[in-house]
Amino acid sequence: MNFQQLRSVREAVRQDFNLTDVSESLHTSQPGVSRQIRELEEEVGVDIFVRSGKRLIGLTPPGELILPLVEQILQCADNIRHAGAEYADSRTGVLSIAATHSQARYALPPVIKEFRQRYPEVVLHLHQGSPKQVSEMLLEGEADIGVATEAVADYPGLVNLPCYRWSHSIIVPRGHPLDRQPPDRQHEGVSLSQLSRYPIITYGRGYTGRAHIDEAFARAGITPDIVMTAMDADVIKTYVELELGVGIVAAVAWDAERDTRLCAIDARHLFEINLTRLAIRRGAWLRGYAFHFIEMFVPTLTRELVERELKGDA
Repeated sequence: MNFQQLRSVREAVRQDFNLTDVSESLHTSQPGVSRQIRELEEEVGVDIFVRSGKRLIGLTPPGELILPLVEQILQCADNIRHAGAEYADSRTGVLSIAATHSQARYALPPVIKEFRQRYPEVVLHLHQGSPKQVSEMLLEGEADIGVATEAVADYPGLVNLPCYRWSHSIIVPRGHPLDRQPPDRQHEGVSLSQLSRYPIITYGRGYTGRAHIDEAFARAGITPDIVMTAMDADVIKTYVELELGVGIVAAVAWDAERDTRLCAIDARHLFEINLTRLAIRRGAWLRGYAFHFIEMFVPTLTRELVERELKGDA
């Protein structure tokens, strides 16, 4: 049994059993991949993959049991390499962060600036994607740290840690009727009924607290007229400026200095408060500078606490 055999098995699953894609990913030949898989199957005494002719089409029941063990072995091997690198040179290396657009655009910039000043020789990769893509990048080892609101809590293979709570704001052009509440009712705030009178532009499903928006309207028995969705608050604000609808965005996306043609209305009384989470693949080894990045972002997430969570200690 060798690591190349294990990598071939893991990559076959990641590439949806397409051996051509597996060979390209592993920089080897397709017959070589097939041979590595077959030799491992012969050694363990069972078929790991279901086949149709020469094609792989899925995992056998033994394969379903073996795959997590393969993942664990390869992760341990990666951890050994990271541990050696940590002691060889603790201030150089690569740190990969996966985040949703809202986190990358509004929450992470000051942290990344501070990190770059402290670790100028660490190469920083910032990947953007949906919450589901962020989770998958972590599970596949493409990212070290993930930051998102949704999805990361749904994967048992990830350790997720609370970062900060945030609310939504309603964004309208200046002079919009929602921005001209009668003085005697301004303390009440905008209601869902009032909001539903206008076409709405907000995040797509699965992004930036959209579930809480849908839940609030559903509880009130109101069907909102959502005419446009986007994953980017800046895009939403652009179309609100064009008066195509009323925007619902993360409150942090509102910038009074930049958004001079718009105004923000507090919506925390309408929609449930959201929780941004930081996620790490369970059992992963993090370099010292990765722990520092986490603590820069959330000072309460100390190295001791994060290591305890990664190990699963009570």
